[in-house]
This record gives sequence, C-alpha cells and structure tokens, in this order.
Amino acid sequence: MKVTAQKIADLIGGRVEGNPGAVITHLAKIEDAGPGSITFLANPKYTHYLYETKASAVVVNEDFKPEKKVDASLIRVNDAYKAFSDILEFFHQDFPQKTGIESPSFIHPTARIGKNVYIGAFAYIDEQVVIGDNVKIFPHVYVGAESQIGENTILYPGVKLYHQTVIGRHCIIHAGAVIGSDGFGFAPDRENYKKIPQIGNVVIGDNVEIGANSTIDRATMGSTVIRDGVKLDNQVQVAHNVEIGENTVIAAQTGISGSTKVGRNCQIGGQVGMAGHIRIGNNVRVGAQSGIVNDVPDNEVLIGSPAINAQLFRKASVLFKKLPQLYEDIKQIKRKLGLK
Repeated sequence: MKVTAQKIADLIGGRVEGNPGAVITHLAKIEDAGPGSITFLANPKYTHYLYETKASAVVVNEDFKPEKKVDASLIRVNDAYKAFSDILEFFHQDFPQKTGIESPSFIHPTARIGKNVYIGAFAYIDEQVVIGDNVKIFPHVYVGAESQIGENTILYPGVKLYHQTVIGRHCIIHAGAVIGSDGFGFAPDRENYKKIPQIGNVVIGDNVEIGANSTIDRATMGSTVIRDGVKLDNQVQVAHNVEIGENTVIAAQTGISGSTKVGRNCQIGGQVGMAGHIRIGNNVRVGAQSGIVNDVPDNEVLIGSPAINAQLFRKASVLFKKLPQLYEDIKQIKRKLGLK
C-alpha cells in the first residue's frame, strides 16, 4: 500500500506539518522507523527518538512542542495513540481476507452457516450450530453443539467452544482459547471429591476480545457472562458463573474465582487473583499481582496482596523498607530500659 501523509491526515482528522506529499508504505516503531514509514509519539519517554527517527511521518498530539529540529513530517491530532490505532486498522484492510470452506472440515447437516463465511481445514462444526455472516473460523477450531457465533466474529486456530456457547458480533477469539469448559466444581465425599455437573453455559457479548490460551468456564447453572466491549489478555482464567461488566479490560495471567462479579469500565493488571463470591464495583483499577479477597466499591484504586488502597499501599511500602532499622532501634531502646 502507498498513501501520502495528507491522505492519512484526512483519514484520522489531523493536519500535516511538513510535507503533505510524503509517501507512506508501511508502519513502524519510532525507534526502528525508516524512510517510507509512519510512526507515532504518545509516551513522553520516547520523545528523544523523534529527533533521531528516519520515519517519513510521525503522528503526535496537537499540543506537542518539539524542542529540536524534526526531519519527519508531523501529523497533529487530538489523541495520537487512538489515531495510530485507526491507521493500523486502515493498513490491516490491505491484508488478504480468507473466504470459503476448506477441505477437510466437518459441518453437521443441521448447522446453519451465514453468508461470506470462512471455515478453515480441520475445523469441526457440531449439530445445531448457528454461524452469522462474515464469520472467520480458522483451522483446527471446534464449535460444540447448539453454539452460536455472531456476525463478523473471528475464531483463530485451535479455539475450542464447548456446547451451547454464545459468542456475540465483532468478537476476536485468539488461538488456543477454551470457552465453555467445566467449572471447577467438586463436593467432598469422604476421602474423595464428587464432581458437580456443570450444566450452564458461557455467554459473550459484542466487540469482545479474548487473548490466546485464555479459559472461560461454563456456569454450574445459568451462565458465565462476558459483557459487551470486554478485553481479556492472554492466559486469563475466568471461573464458573463469573460476570464481567461492559468495557472492562483484564491483563495477562489474571484469575477470577467462581461467582465473582466484576463491574463496568474496570482496569485489572496482570497476575491479579480474585477470590470467589465477591463483587468488584464499576471503574475500579487494580495493580498487577494484587490479591482481591473482599468486595470493592466503585471507583477504588487498589494494589497489594491482600489489596488495599493504592495511596495507603505506597505509604506502607516506604515503612516496610524501614522495618529492619526500626527493629534494631526498638531492640536498643529495650536494652537501655532493661527489658527483654
């Protein structure tokens, strides 16, 4: 693909400062960019690369003020990070789009397949499955009986949907994700554990993205629910009967125990652990490697294990580093007082 800096500026609602006719052929990171590439600057830590980059154009925020000469053409926008995501999407359209049904694959006669669908080799579509228009199912995907997949959804290689899973529209499920596997339910039976049948399902809303090798367990009864706009990173574990509210984002290796409810617009860091049967409010932010063991109100910011208010945690961290010296001071005081 070849486009001009002006064409890209028009696409993202920006204005060119420099050469509007600069030819752009590809995208690159600012530290690696060369002639013909476009990149962006949103994080101040990378500002020094702007004065060294060989990129033909750089997307920057409208209020950015360079301190040195910049050779690249600048495209000024309100939000450089969001604008560059639009550029990525624009260039992605140039990639070849797969269509048709490859062989060998299995599609049960009772399955209903929409228009313009791609089904890759060795995919298995079980009975009573409903697949919407423009869905892409890559090789080695399994779609269990009575499952539903909404239009424009993509299932990458090796995705496994157990029976009765419901996936909304415009979703992306990355390679190796398993959705609808049994919840971890066992009842003590003398010296053994008796398996509790998991007869519910998983329901995923629209515009959801699920990372590679993530797992979402089916409900014991009812549904495990992932609502519209949720983004799960790689290797996230969502247990049975969990509910995750709209537009919540969860980073890699987080685990959410059974029946926990997570609110809307939350931001959960990597390797966070959540106990079962608790409620996390709306607009909550949780730092990486935190442990959540109790209910959390709306708008809280937490870190630590067990997690506490982030500001309190930072104060406590300062004191924690001083504990060895404080301990020595106390021992000296006790010696002076003749105390053991």
